[in-house]
Amino acid sequence: MLKFTKINKENPNKADAKRRVKSFDEIYAKYAAQKAEEQASRCSQCGVPFCQVHCPLHNNIPDWLKLTAENRMKEAFEISSATNNMPEICGRICPQDRLCEGNCVIEQSGHGTVTIGSIEKYITDTAWDEGWVKNIKPLEEKNYSVGIIGSGPAGLAAAEELRKKGYQVTIYDRYDRPGGLLIYGIPNFKLEKEIVVRRTERLKNSGIKFELNCNIGTDITFEIIKEKHNAILIATGVYKFREINLNNSNFNNVVPALDFLIASNKTGLKDKVDDFINGRLNANGKNVVVIGGGDTAMDCVRTAVRQGAKSVKCLYRRDKVNMPGSQREVQNAIEEGVNFKWLTLPTKYSGNGILKNVETVLMQLGEPDESGRKKAEPKEGTEQNLDVDLVIEALGFEPEDLPKLFNNENLNVTRWRTLKINYKNMMTSLDGVFAAGDIVRGASLVVWGIKDGRDAANNIHDYIRNKFELENNSQKRVVNE
Repeated sequence: MLKFTKINKENPNKADAKRRVKSFDEIYAKYAAQKAEEQASRCSQCGVPFCQVHCPLHNNIPDWLKLTAENRMKEAFEISSATNNMPEICGRICPQDRLCEGNCVIEQSGHGTVTIGSIEKYITDTAWDEGWVKNIKPLEEKNYSVGIIGSGPAGLAAAEELRKKGYQVTIYDRYDRPGGLLIYGIPNFKLEKEIVVRRTERLKNSGIKFELNCNIGTDITFEIIKEKHNAILIATGVYKFREINLNNSNFNNVVPALDFLIASNKTGLKDKVDDFINGRLNANGKNVVVIGGGDTAMDCVRTAVRQGAKSVKCLYRRDKVNMPGSQREVQNAIEEGVNFKWLTLPTKYSGNGILKNVETVLMQLGEPDESGRKKAEPKEGTEQNLDVDLVIEALGFEPEDLPKLFNNENLNVTRWRTLKINYKNMMTSLDGVFAAGDIVRGASLVVWGIKDGRDAANNIHDYIRNKFELENNSQKRVVNE
């Protein structure tokens, strides 16, 4: 270990931009075993590892880096998967530049960060290849069941942890495949779908039931689900898109980011998507404008490039430094030919039956607002027109109206329409109904969803044990006496 002064940082090979934009394959190659060991050996084994502190899951990063450096891969996998239900997924899509790698001590001292994400991915990919990832076999089966609404990161993580404890788990999801945004929201060039499928197949093979194409409130009532299970976890995520409120003419070629990404991912999975076939959700041959600066916007611009767009512009009202998305993803997009228009705000959509022009104005950064970020303010006399064929709005997501959707007004929400919970036990206003992930914290990272799902599983376990197991044991003692 401690070889960071002798060995330079080296990421896995990245496909050349001109070649990688011709397919949806993942752009990063896998480490060879020797290179993974070499890069892992750069870890300084800090007394206070900031990488671990700034990981939402508090993964034991220095431990599995040391084991990788020593070629003790099975032990590295066991340590890595002890705190994370999807290490190979986090290794691919976490914004490490803002989390673990961004706080690596040797990065702060000028030696370049340890390539934590790439090694994390390598460890679990190796485990799958070697057959070390086994189906879940609880020590004992419990006669208690838990229903989980939503099969995204929070729901899947909670399901796995509860199944390990022996609970009977059923996951309900509105889509035809499990995985939530992992399967339909994230493009293949960041996360190939077989990586998600093998995770969900493992859960199915471990005894977890999936009820798909199931809309709560339409196909089955929330009350029926509640009656079927000893506890419920709501992990629906947030899917309602934010609008910029410029499309007053309801132009058909202004589309939400998630609709665009889902259509692309479904097409990649060989599904027939009418709006992709007829061109509405297909960027091929078009001048595309994406509005937004987060990771979803980056997914959209890079997807549009791969679909064969004539040009792709990204409008963001602040500068590059203040973009909320991963800087690594921004750089990948720049390499792939995306034209970023920083400090640019769209102000008007215009056209005759179909959107043809986006009027914009240049912005300048003023004093910090209540969030601490510099406020973007228009500069007079800087109006411009952009010719467009397709506008994709990637302005973030908000919660759906779950009390109305579930037909249960007793399900309390916050002023942001997220579910209100008791943060001590993650229970909602309904007894035995818990909530986790984005539906509680708002649109966030996959790693936070996994963290919330794991915490919710522990709280559900405590609830069932206290309400049912201890009560039943007490009744048995009374009968015996």
